Amino acid sequence: MKSANEIISNLKKHQSSTTSKWRENAEWRMANKSWLRYSQHIAMLMLDKMDELHMTQKQLSELMGCSQQYISKVLKGQENLSLETLSKIERCLQIQIFSINHSA
Repeated sequence: MKSANEIISNLKKHQSSTTSKWRENAEWRMANKSWLRYSQHIAMLMLDKMDELHMTQKQLSELMGCSQQYISKVLKGQENLSLETLSKIERCLQIQIFSINHSA
């Protein structure tokens, strides 16, 4: 059985040279919790519809006129979406994200 010093020494050999951003990321998620919840909900709606349509991220990006990388970010549920982007998502996937009462 290895001693505590040997274990610590072995762990230090494999330690990353860059500092962890875990705390900063956690603080950012807490500060942005309210809109992240919406973004994650929208991502799930999109993923469900894309599965139903057998649509890839690349196909959706072509319909929306954006990059596949941007679609990937949106589907991670951590993108602060503009109203224009939300409208494009609704149109391209034929889903309703917002319900607007036009009679008011």
